[in-house]
Amino acid sequence: MTECTQSALEFPGFSRRRIEASFDGGDISGNGGAQLLRLADDRTRLIRSAARAMGDARRQKSCAHDLESLIRQRVYAMILGHEDLNDHDELRSDLALRTALHRDETLASPSTLCRLENRADRATAAALHEVLVERFIASFARAPRRLVLDVDATDDRAHGAQEGRFFHGYYDHYCFLPLYVFCGDRLLASYLRPSKIDGAKHSWAVLALLVRRLRRAWPEVRITVRGDSGFCRWRMLRWFDRHGVDYVIGVAKNARLLARSSQTRALAQRRHRETGDKQRLFGEIRYGARSWDAARRVIVKAEHGARGGNPRFVVTSLGGDPQRIYDRVYCARGDMENRIKEQQLDLFADRTSCHKWWANQFRLLLSSLAYTLLETIRRTALRGTALARAQCGTLRLKLLRIGAVVLRNTRRVRLLLSSSYPHPELFLLAAARLKPD
Repeated sequence: MTECTQSALEFPGFSRRRIEASFDGGDISGNGGAQLLRLADDRTRLIRSAARAMGDARRQKSCAHDLESLIRQRVYAMILGHEDLNDHDELRSDLALRTALHRDETLASPSTLCRLENRADRATAAALHEVLVERFIASFARAPRRLVLDVDATDDRAHGAQEGRFFHGYYDHYCFLPLYVFCGDRLLASYLRPSKIDGAKHSWAVLALLVRRLRRAWPEVRITVRGDSGFCRWRMLRWFDRHGVDYVIGVAKNARLLARSSQTRALAQRRHRETGDKQRLFGEIRYGARSWDAARRVIVKAEHGARGGNPRFVVTSLGGDPQRIYDRVYCARGDMENRIKEQQLDLFADRTSCHKWWANQFRLLLSSLAYTLLETIRRTALRGTALARAQCGTLRLKLLRIGAVVLRNTRRVRLLLSSSYPHPELFLLAAARLKPD
């Protein structure tokens, strides 16, 4: 086959001008905004804390890359949109990323990063979760009066024969069933679980550990737990009652609940017939399933529209108006699903394709570290701006993926960011807010 040695290309021109292209533009990167990640990382010491918590048992004199740099390389790459280890074949030479990592030499290879992932174990998962919680506590300047913990599970589809993956009838595919706990936009736990279990399994233990740690930091804080009906387990509710933890948790409808709420539902149906408009009425009952230890307050939402009735039930320890609790407290938990989507769609939390179980848990936690860094930028550097509520994928496209020419010598590194970048004021503001005080 004939080898082509042409280094310049010519394209159809316009306005009497020729269009030529060649591969001699110098060191150019599409990751010019990666320096913001380093600023946020230095501000929170997130990756340094993660590396110290994990520990490194390798013989350091034989290691070309320290543990902190390896974790930082993997996390930054995820944020910048590089989900696979194979991406690091080319990415390890990217000068913008090397500059963000403060490395002169070429970064770690995919095989080195693969060995890092496969060294993970149970102690690694526990240590990194502790880092997430401690960073959350440190992010508050003063003790909060109330915290709301949102707990939810999601499916993480598996495409191979990974350890711990099983077929799940509800999702209709082989998957894992990770458990997430958020407080507002901030991530506290991302716990990988096999999918052959009850969706609420381990949630009680995880929440109990979180409540105890948060109350050691802030003894007077009021904690409320929110979840859907998959987390309505009477032993967990009893633990909440005994430890002064409020809860707003969905209850799956059944014949007894429907019978107890028949009057409210009938009234909603009658008003719909009279007006033709969808009706939403609220009430409350005392209800305890036969397996429960005691009856509890259950809020009834009786909704009736053109498609018929749509009743909902929520068990809660909170007092006050049923509609306010349902609309303003319980329904607000739906925003947590957007945070989970950010993890999976934007930061590749579902890229659990390693064969080993703990390697996949480690990947899930790397994605969690990436999310925590971006959330720090969103909360501290972008407050009051158009990107204050932007999704992680939007932050990547509008703030981090900037074309840049990188000039390096022994005295300095210059990043010549694209002159056509549309948000220079926003970038400068974020950088100024993230710099050390």
